[in-house]
Amino acid sequence: QVQLVESGGGSVQAGGSLRLSCAASGGTFSSYAMGWLRQAPGKEREFVAVITWSGGNTYYADSVKGRFTVSRDDAKNTVYLEMNTLKPGDTAVYYCAASRSYTSSSPLRYDYWGQGTQVTVSS
Repeated sequence: QVQLVESGGGSVQAGGSLRLSCAASGGTFSSYAMGWLRQAPGKEREFVAVITWSGGNTYYADSVKGRFTVSRDDAKNTVYLEMNTLKPGDTAVYYCAASRSYTSSSPLRYDYWGQGTQVTVSS
């Protein structure tokens, strides 16, 4: 059983930056693909970014490409999401998630989830 705990959320103005962290425990972190997904009020949970178990490949939603960067530090069992040039449309609860078998944009492919961290971007 893997436990995931996100941190780093907060309130920023448009154009600002935040760095989210997700600390994992209880499993072999380096064997999981790690994703970031988000959910805005009244909307479905959507894919943001994912990094493969090796860290060799990353994938992004078109809406964040060029602004967000996902990375991982297996020595610290932590995955990060660096968010730059934030927009009001990025406002959401951000979740990290772990997948044993897939590098996927689908929330259905993730086995473990964190509790989420709120990101609010004001104009």
